[in-house]
Amino acid sequence: MSDNPSVILSAFADEAANHKTAVEQMVALSALGLKYYSPRFIDVNGDGNVKHVVDLNKAEYKQLLKLHDEYGMNVTSIGARVGKIKLVDKEDGSHNVFVPFKEYLKKEVANTINAATTLGTKLIRGFSFYPPKGEDPKPYMNQAVDQIGEIVDLCAKEGLVYGLEIEPNLIGETGPLLAELARKVKRPNMVTIYDGGNIAAQNKDAMQCLSEFHDMSKSMGWLHIKDYAVDPDLEWTGVVDEERLKNFVPANVGDAGHEFILRELRDMLPKMDKKMKKLGVPGVFLEVEPHLKGGGQFGGFSGPDGIGVAVRALCSVLDYVGIDYELRGFKDIQELRGF
Repeated sequence: MSDNPSVILSAFADEAANHKTAVEQMVALSALGLKYYSPRFIDVNGDGNVKHVVDLNKAEYKQLLKLHDEYGMNVTSIGARVGKIKLVDKEDGSHNVFVPFKEYLKKEVANTINAATTLGTKLIRGFSFYPPKGEDPKPYMNQAVDQIGEIVDLCAKEGLVYGLEIEPNLIGETGPLLAELARKVKRPNMVTIYDGGNIAAQNKDAMQCLSEFHDMSKSMGWLHIKDYAVDPDLEWTGVVDEERLKNFVPANVGDAGHEFILRELRDMLPKMDKKMKKLGVPGVFLEVEPHLKGGGQFGGFSGPDGIGVAVRALCSVLDYVGIDYELRGFKDIQELRGF
């Protein structure tokens, strides 16, 4: 029996599926040995009708739950797009949309909460809204805090936890900004989500990524795992555009420095694990979202081969730093067979 702390491995399953079908997603992840995933874009019936998970109807949710039983899969979080809209209605040359906030709460947020309760997860992954492109996010901080607070309170009514992900171009695009958001929102059912690849994509090296990990450490609830190779030929303009989203790599290479990050995480895990279990979550998730064949504003793609490369790369770093994890073994097969 190991004395190492442990994490729960998960993945964004749509990254593994060439056609986004639910069966492809379940097969790929169960074959890799994972028991958890976050649904995002999914074709439940295999008829070419790809929807975001929050837009599924009752029959589609019922069918998806059947597939979960068949393949032994559980939902980590809803891979939501909440908070990926403009904070203010101002033309800024971006493709980001503005939705009046009351309307947004009634539709997008309500649908996301419904997806979480229907699919049996406590976690919703979300974002911190877009300030006008190219502007300093700080003047928009208080409005973002108010709106995130309202979303988190709606989640609390259903016993759900809102995870605020660090991502370029948003109010919470850096560790210090996300930590400030967490301090100001100050709700027990809100945590932050670290993603080293999303920081390195802002032309930051391993030491900067580690520094921002420290900024977020108090509020952190789980981690997304992807890495990024900074291209020195791309001039940094302060905004991450589609051209930069081609350079994602597995967690054992790249500029985010996952060895350093996961070593620090190892010491934090007992306390983090306790915090998440108190919120009704089974533990601390490390969720692979690798974008190895391309990334975009609302998702990414790795293919079944790419998701395998990414999971094995993460496992190699976890083995190296002394963090335990569990993949399906023969014992699981025996249990499924009833002996």
